[in-house]
Amino acid sequence: MRAALIPEDVERFDRQWRQVMANATKHLDLTEVLATLDSWRRIAWLTTANGPDSYRRMLSQADHVLRTGESPADSVPWRQLKAELGL
Repeated sequence: MRAALIPEDVERFDRQWRQVMANATKHLDLTEVLATLDSWRRIAWLTTANGPDSYRRMLSQADHVLRTGESPADSVPWRQLKAELGL
C-alpha cells in the first residue's frame, strides 16, 4: 500500500503511522491503527486507479474549493448532472 502513494503522501503516512502505533502500544488498542490503514488504503487505491497526476489534480481542486468556496471552472452543477442522469 505504501508503495502506491505519492512521495508527499508517504511522508504524511509515515508520520501518522508512527503516531497511531505509539498510541496503540500505549493503550493496547488497535482500533486507531485499523482505521488509519483503511483510510490510507482508499488513498492508495485512488492514486493507483487514476494515476499520480490525476490524484494531485484532485487534491489541488479540493484545496481550491476549501480555500475559496468556489467550484472549479470546469465543474458541472449538481442540478445539471442530475438532469443529465435522468434523476
